[in-house]
Amino acid sequence: MIKNLSSAVIALLFSQLYFSQEKTNPEPKEKEIEGVVITKTKKAVEQKADRTIFDFSEQEYLNTGSAMEGIKKLPGLIATDVAGMMYQGKILDVYLNGRPLNISTNDLTSFLEGMPANSIEKIEVITQPGAEFPASSGGAIMNIITNKNANKYLTATYSGNYAFTNEDQFRSRTNNSLSLNARNKYFGWQLRVGQSYRESEMNSNQDNLVLSNTDRISRGAFAKAGVTFDLGNDKLLLNYDVYNNNNDNVTLSNGSFRLPSDLINNFTALDAAKTNSLRQEAVITYQKRFDEKNKKLDFQAGYTRSDNDFYQDNIFNQSTVNGLQNQGRLLDNNSVMQVSNFKVDFSQPIKILDEGKVSFGGLYENQIFDTESKGITNLDYQRNTASTYLEFQAKLKKFDFVLGTRAENYDISGTTRLTDSAGILQQQALIPFNKFKLFPNASIQYNLMNQVYLALNYNKKITLPSISALNPNNNTFTGPNSTITGNPYLQPTIFDNFEIKLSAFDYAFIGYNVSSIDNQVAQLLSREGDVIKNEQVNIPNMRIHNFNIGMPIPFMIFTTPLSEIMKVNFNPDKINFLYVYGGYVKHEIKEIDPKGMFILNLMAQIMLPAEIKMTANYNVLSKKAGFYYFESERPFNERFDLTFSKKFLNEKLTLSIYGNDLLNTQVTQLKSKPLVGNSVFLYNKTDTRNFGFSINYKIPTKNKLAKEDENILKQNSPNENSGGVVPPTQP
Repeated sequence: MIKNLSSAVIALLFSQLYFSQEKTNPEPKEKEIEGVVITKTKKAVEQKADRTIFDFSEQEYLNTGSAMEGIKKLPGLIATDVAGMMYQGKILDVYLNGRPLNISTNDLTSFLEGMPANSIEKIEVITQPGAEFPASSGGAIMNIITNKNANKYLTATYSGNYAFTNEDQFRSRTNNSLSLNARNKYFGWQLRVGQSYRESEMNSNQDNLVLSNTDRISRGAFAKAGVTFDLGNDKLLLNYDVYNNNNDNVTLSNGSFRLPSDLINNFTALDAAKTNSLRQEAVITYQKRFDEKNKKLDFQAGYTRSDNDFYQDNIFNQSTVNGLQNQGRLLDNNSVMQVSNFKVDFSQPIKILDEGKVSFGGLYENQIFDTESKGITNLDYQRNTASTYLEFQAKLKKFDFVLGTRAENYDISGTTRLTDSAGILQQQALIPFNKFKLFPNASIQYNLMNQVYLALNYNKKITLPSISALNPNNNTFTGPNSTITGNPYLQPTIFDNFEIKLSAFDYAFIGYNVSSIDNQVAQLLSREGDVIKNEQVNIPNMRIHNFNIGMPIPFMIFTTPLSEIMKVNFNPDKINFLYVYGGYVKHEIKEIDPKGMFILNLMAQIMLPAEIKMTANYNVLSKKAGFYYFESERPFNERFDLTFSKKFLNEKLTLSIYGNDLLNTQVTQLKSKPLVGNSVFLYNKTDTRNFGFSINYKIPTKNKLAKEDENILKQNSPNENSGGVVPPTQP
């Protein structure tokens, strides 16, 4: 059986090699024809030396529901409330269309839950960011690309989704989006607008001191607009994005704590909270192009502003000892973040060994972050970053080389105003961070054969504390015996990342990476008496080890002899197969020595009669696994999802029916491992089991043979593999 399995996998991989060669070496045809329409099939997964690309636009099991639900199905990716987002053991810095979001875990979860998954074109997980990326990208980057292509005539695509949960009552979730694209011989424009509505429930238990039930209503709306002007071979792009989230929470909680008089005080409280956030971004880009196709010069200026308002009102608080108390507004906080930047990127082919390329550029960025609590400014944060980079790429026979470095100068300062133990407001300066640092990167790739390579990578990176982690205000929830605070004194995190990876034909790979980390920011939950304290701290030093493997297993091995399999020319995206991803992640922290975690992801694709495609996805993380200062007490992130999809109207209409977390097993049950104080048991269960349907309709174009133009909805990565804009091919 093992022999047949291995042979079938080899047959699958070699078939991809056959197709790739067939596309690059077509036989000439002398027959005269009137016209040809070439359709490029998108790959579900694409492995590159420095990144993995997941296509969302054509993968129905990913693009139904919210962006967060789709992201959680990606093999090797872990999304948690306590550890943030990790991919193959690496902490992810989340980008949107090539620009960092600069938000923390809680805000990121709300943002992605409010974004429809069908608004995403693809997601790049860049595990080895090169010198052209800011050094603050940290361990790895998840770049969410929402771009769409424009056509020569007005086109429109509608995407809609409806789902419901029924744990203890019926709750609805829906999102809709409309994409309009057009261009003429002078300019092109694109507009994408959408909305989302989500009702959900969460039950929580904090060490049996606080039991709570939260009903949440999240509303989101977004608009993305882009205009591009053709100036000869050059281009001028104007982009404006706006995202708004308006969320309401109602929490019923009960618990107990011991008073100084040694009496036990039992309480029941009802609180209402509201969050309103508005994120706006404007970018102008000028792209200079030359006769030499691979030579380019880009200038870009951008401005981002994020406004966040949060309040919590206590509607009812019944205490067995003191009676009715603490009614009124408990929290009233707001924050404003502003980021301005300007950058230049240049690249040109040069003769290095067999062939090569040089890239260099610079970036200047200013960030201002201010927070208020009940009208009092309690954090004034400023950061100026100036950086430049130089990177060389070269080829020598079957070897590819990359060598670069990025120089960054940081000037971080500010003040905070916090209340001391006597209740007096004290102003203090933040710990300044004024440093100039070099961040080198290097990689060697050996190409064993077409699309089969072995890569060795190293890079040094830094992560600045997110502004939300620095925020001294509590923008989540406060109760009689629990506190949640930010930490304005957090220090930047330094990474040294090493990786070795063997990849074959996009689908199969095996790899190992290790990161040595100083001052990793982590959530710490501890208990002092009957008060639970939730705070952000720096871990002085740690290592993260990760081993991972992915392999496709075609089902035909059970029914077809190997000799017949080798004769079949098949497309892996159109056959029945099981994709297996396995991983092991170990957080090495000397003080607590957490256990490693095993990760398993199974994704099965089955083609049913009537061209119906069934996709089943199963994820699980082992129990007793260590996440920084937490340890899971039961299998974590366990869920089973099922999607049925079919295309109609010459593939212009796609209909999907799905169920997520069908076994209702996704639950968070952790135990904290603090350095000081007592550990805390934490349990969270949301109504993750839901059922729904989605539709995607591509309204026919005026001219069915209209030529596709390039993306004009902003994509800012200068790396050509990340979807940057290039001049269109002239007709």
